[in-house]
Amino acid sequence: MKYEKYICFCSLILFPFSSYTQRVNKPELIKLPFAFSQVNRTPMENTPVYFNSRLLLVANYRPGGAQAKGKDAYLYIDDLVTGEEVARFGNEHTFVSAYVNGSELHVFALDFSDFGKTIKSKKITHFVTKDLKHWTEETAIEPSGDESLFNTSVCKDDEGYLMAYESNKPVQFCFKFARSKDLKVWTKIPGIVYTGEHREYSACPMIRYLKPYYYVIYLHSKVKGHNGWISYLARSKDLADWELSPYNPVLEATDGEGMNNSDVDILEYKGRTYLYYGIGDQQTWSTIRVAMYDGSIRKFYESYFPEGKRFIKVSAKQ
Repeated sequence: MKYEKYICFCSLILFPFSSYTQRVNKPELIKLPFAFSQVNRTPMENTPVYFNSRLLLVANYRPGGAQAKGKDAYLYIDDLVTGEEVARFGNEHTFVSAYVNGSELHVFALDFSDFGKTIKSKKITHFVTKDLKHWTEETAIEPSGDESLFNTSVCKDDEGYLMAYESNKPVQFCFKFARSKDLKVWTKIPGIVYTGEHREYSACPMIRYLKPYYYVIYLHSKVKGHNGWISYLARSKDLADWELSPYNPVLEATDGEGMNNSDVDILEYKGRTYLYYGIGDQQTWSTIRVAMYDGSIRKFYESYFPEGKRFIKVSAKQ
């Protein structure tokens, strides 16, 4: 009798402890209790940056949801402290991303001018400014053949600068990579296309490099048991062979967020990590919310790949 009680006692102790260990190992993301206003704007793609001692949000205006027209689109920048719009530029551009390089703010966006007239999209344009008033503009990436391009993300690595850019070929959607030494001239990396575990929808990548890994958060299509479009995290040392986090999805729509958590971008500020992401239904409405991780970006990423865990392997080799 005493022996049986001892066994039961051990079971109560050991199994809850195992479950507790599993819970505390998983990173905690706190969705902050606010959203950006939809009045006069329906924000989605965005990049928070710290530029010239100011917290800014680089974003795009694209009214009309799935019926958006290129002539109505533009890029803008808001001050995240005051809420004031401090720049408007890039008419007929959308799917924006940004990168701060010293005294320069680099913005990448899709030429959206033909959208609504043809399915095929145009180039990725590169905008540069030092003062948020004067901008230079040049082409960064051209589509290949009948390919269409969409979102981009840029980071710095040991070889210079790396861009992940979204495409509809060979899978709608997937992402590819390009390199640059100066953020101006970009060379596409051949033979590597990220198409997920089973050649599935893998959209709007956001890439960062923290040696020795590249980390990318991207949008995964609907998965049984989850709410709509969800954000996944993967890592790689060479861009060809990837590992999926065992804690995917990183973000999933909760009450009031529709059925979409997409277009993630990231900012570290005063020791904490903030994930800006889009919510909505991918058709008629959208806006931006923010989730917080209590730690650095490196700690955030590394905590999603705990030691001792097995990771699903994904090859991007074509």
